[in-house]
Amino acid sequence: MTNRAPLSILELSPFGEGSTAAQGLRDTIALAQTAERLGYRRFWLAEHHLNPGVAGAAPHVLLAAIAAATEHIRIGTAATIIGNYAALQVVEAAGVVAALHPGRFDLGIGRSGSTSHPAPPVAPSPAEARLVDGLLLPAARPFAFDSARFAAQARLLRRTAGDADRFEQDVHDILAFIAGTYTAPEGVPIHATPAEGQDIQVWLHGSTAGISAELAGRLGLPFGANFHVAGSFVLDAVEAYRRAFRPGAIAEPHVIVSADVLVAETAADAERIGRGYAEWVHSIRAGQGAIAYPHPDDAIVAPYPADLVEVVGDRLDTRFVGDAESVVERLDTLQRVTGADELLLTTITHDPEDRARSFALLAEAWGVDARRPLEAALVR
Repeated sequence: MTNRAPLSILELSPFGEGSTAAQGLRDTIALAQTAERLGYRRFWLAEHHLNPGVAGAAPHVLLAAIAAATEHIRIGTAATIIGNYAALQVVEAAGVVAALHPGRFDLGIGRSGSTSHPAPPVAPSPAEARLVDGLLLPAARPFAFDSARFAAQARLLRRTAGDADRFEQDVHDILAFIAGTYTAPEGVPIHATPAEGQDIQVWLHGSTAGISAELAGRLGLPFGANFHVAGSFVLDAVEAYRRAFRPGAIAEPHVIVSADVLVAETAADAERIGRGYAEWVHSIRAGQGAIAYPHPDDAIVAPYPADLVEVVGDRLDTRFVGDAESVVERLDTLQRVTGADELLLTTITHDPEDRARSFALLAEAWGVDARRPLEAALVR
């Protein structure tokens, strides 16, 4: 395929059985250095709280360490869960890193929480998987969170009923803080030092054709579409964004699409290394939070029990696992069908060296250019 999209990395700071959260954080910093050396465009952190096997709970803090350990790769969040903070807190945290490491910060914003009014109608979950021009769009799988644990997390993060209603206003406020145009309702001009005037690129991320996709388009911001977790709706989300797009921060629509990948020298090696993924995803969807990634020798192997597939089958079906050639072929299809301008890749394994090796093999097979100048990574 010609004109392959640039590749970027989405990192959760996972760690395997027998390892520690501290080691998971150190592994993340090392992976960022590897990503920069290989020529990946961006290194973004997710935000996950109260997960026994994921250390990525404070992305803005970790980004400061990553920025100090790298030189030019763009860094950021995918996504900062805006409901967990005040807009000013987000801007100030991003501003500190951006001021110390100018021209490299991508602030990705995601929406979560509850609304006090019905959401706009979204297409119902497809009952069966679909194949669209070679791309599998899985049937959405039902799963239930542990309501008591979910309530405890919401309380600890000071989430409140209807807090998602603030999403659009928070985005407007963040943009105004960065631009230096914010005025408080009391009529007082507010200047968010050190974020004001910094070259922070704001992205919105979404999983459906909902408010995030529509708002990103309406404000002329780049958009992140979630295939690896919510593949059922990725085409709807991208189409809603492009339909709503008006020139703003950028002149034309720009989409990055996520994918879960694992590459090894052979397909058999990749399948072996990837064992444990079904249990890992199930732990998230069952409500206990992501467990420490199982060792391949201790993990269950396919064929999986029917009750497990019922919960995690969509993630198993859309994880691209194999040798470099086969994974590249599937990523080519993902780019072609979604029209992605960039691809955002996440890889979870027990051994961090397997993750680094996966990204190295993929970069070589994809044709990633490690000499690409920093300026080429900025969406304009």
